[in-house]
Amino acid sequence: QVQLAESGGGLVQAGGSLRLSCAASGLTVSVNTIRWYRQAPGKQREWVALIGNNDSTMYADSVKGRFTISRDNAKNTVYLQMNSLKPEDTAVYFCMAFAASRQVWGQGTQVTVSS
Repeated sequence: QVQLAESGGGLVQAGGSLRLSCAASGLTVSVNTIRWYRQAPGKQREWVALIGNNDSTMYADSVKGRFTISRDNAKNTVYLQMNSLKPEDTAVYFCMAFAASRQVWGQGTQVTVSS
């Protein structure tokens, strides 16, 4: 059974940093594309970043230059380093992967950025 578990969220002041983790089980992150999404209250879930199986990375324009996605194959974990956080980054952050053509989502981790 494929499972993803996010952690690392919390409350931080504007300008601060957080590192989110997405730990995978039943799926090998080194050969899969892992995506981060976020959902703010009253808004649709939006894509944030991805890391491909060839180490390619992509970012939404809203986070480009501030967020960095990476992975640790030994720990089977993908990270999202978030710097220069803004109040508009406040959201629940989710990681997602495809397994057998089916989307698998973690439970999410709350990030709150105070002004």
